[in-house]
Amino acid sequence: MKKNVDSEWAESHFPLYTADSIDSIYSTTNRPMYEINESLTVLIAIVSGKGSLRIKDQLYELMEGSVILVPANTDAVLSANMMHPLHMYKLAINTREQANSQSTGTMMRKSEAASNSSVHFFPNEPAIAASVEELYIHRLPGNEIRHVQNQIVFHQIILQLLEGQEAKFASSEKPSMERSIAYLESHFSEKITREQLAEIAGVSRSHYSILFKQLTGFSPSDYLSRLRVHRAKELLISGSGTLREIALKVGYKDEFYLSRRFKQETGAAPSVYNRGTFQRVAVLLTPYASHLLLLGLEPAVIISDSSEYLNTSGLQSPQTMLFINADCSAEQVKSLLLENNIELIIAANQHLDEYGLNAEQLRAVAPIVEISWMELGWKEHLRLIAQVIQRRDRAEQWLTEYQREEQHARSLVQQSRAEQEIITILVIKPEHLLVYGARNVGCVIYQSLGLQPPARIKEDMEKLGDKFHSIPIKISELAQYAGDRILVIVFPDAKGSTAHSDVIFKSNYWSQLPAVQHGNVHLLSHDEWIPYNPVSIRLQLQRAVSLFTSN
Repeated sequence: MKKNVDSEWAESHFPLYTADSIDSIYSTTNRPMYEINESLTVLIAIVSGKGSLRIKDQLYELMEGSVILVPANTDAVLSANMMHPLHMYKLAINTREQANSQSTGTMMRKSEAASNSSVHFFPNEPAIAASVEELYIHRLPGNEIRHVQNQIVFHQIILQLLEGQEAKFASSEKPSMERSIAYLESHFSEKITREQLAEIAGVSRSHYSILFKQLTGFSPSDYLSRLRVHRAKELLISGSGTLREIALKVGYKDEFYLSRRFKQETGAAPSVYNRGTFQRVAVLLTPYASHLLLLGLEPAVIISDSSEYLNTSGLQSPQTMLFINADCSAEQVKSLLLENNIELIIAANQHLDEYGLNAEQLRAVAPIVEISWMELGWKEHLRLIAQVIQRRDRAEQWLTEYQREEQHARSLVQQSRAEQEIITILVIKPEHLLVYGARNVGCVIYQSLGLQPPARIKEDMEKLGDKFHSIPIKISELAQYAGDRILVIVFPDAKGSTAHSDVIFKSNYWSQLPAVQHGNVHLLSHDEWIPYNPVSIRLQLQRAVSLFTSN
């Protein structure tokens, strides 16, 4: 029997890099200038001579070994030094999705090298320049060995570019300046002078302004204004106080001064701000992205360590959403959010803390709406997010439809044997053995279908409600939580192995369980049963009905 096998490479959801074209360009007395405007990201590598590249108001001095990554559709003018004629290579970099192995609802991550809207200049990277020259020399390979070598060289160039970008972020960190910026972010509602900030940074007042703009892209006063106005937006969204009270909370002397600053920043008065709609929203972690998609708004940016739980089944798949890895530094995250003109950030404080971010750091980019994660269930998540983006009617309509499906599903399951059984949800992770409660798969099994959990789980659910996620247990405690039927979900380790589950399945503690002896054990996929968002919960409800009513 033929099996359908998905490519392992598709699991990362990153695009594939391809070299679209490569050109050799020489400056001459007849052509001392060369204009660049490509539909793809281009890498300019200087192999000899001197010159400069102008992009808008920025001038980059070029010499042998210089490398510059120019974003797609960017107007750039290359000027040669006639005393030192330029020879450069222009490599066009393209990306494509792995179309053959994309499962429904998955999200492609953006290329850090080829989808960035910022210019990246590396003044001295002769190794990259030499590799680009090698590609050009062998651009028409005579045999397959050379063809594969070209692929290796090309991807080495991409790797060096990505490593260079990471190194630039790391090297740009100036602890003394960072301390002053952090102080400003935490004390923006107080009276702060530039002299104070310069003293914290240990530099002169005039030099401080220069360094500040280099690091943030803003002057200190503009940065302060953004922090205050964005905090005012947060308070307006939540309905926290009168305009005068909000003005005093964010550091302005009265509502008139706030209104003036607010209008300078947004083009609108604060009195009409909370009636507006958001178009470019960023979310931290994938569940909130699914909430937004359900409400008909595609997030502009998602900050997460994985895109695997973004479910778009029945919805239009994301078209332009940018993925930012949550492991990036705060400065990288801020830079990418600013580049993408984010108007609002939706996050939970728990997740901000988990990834070393905080509202103070990100507030200069956009106002932040905090939607608690563990304290609320998915329905409240949906309602709160809908309220923020003013799509409450859409949320309530969806929830009403889901409630009808829920009632129908419960009536079907009530006619099955499962109605009379105790159902245990056991999750085996490489480092933990867990019994689940009211969230994830437990939400559907125990809340939507009303099936019975083990007695100890039921007690905690009655006390904690939606907050009760799971409890870790020892293998020797299995019998205390094992019901008439056991649903098992095994998480693979970092290498994709589930061998750690053998410790459970081959133990006497497991073999002695009545559910195991009677064959009432179901192995479930973690991809299908763990995601906690409206779209995934609806699919889990359908799967649960099939699980309990099929023969």
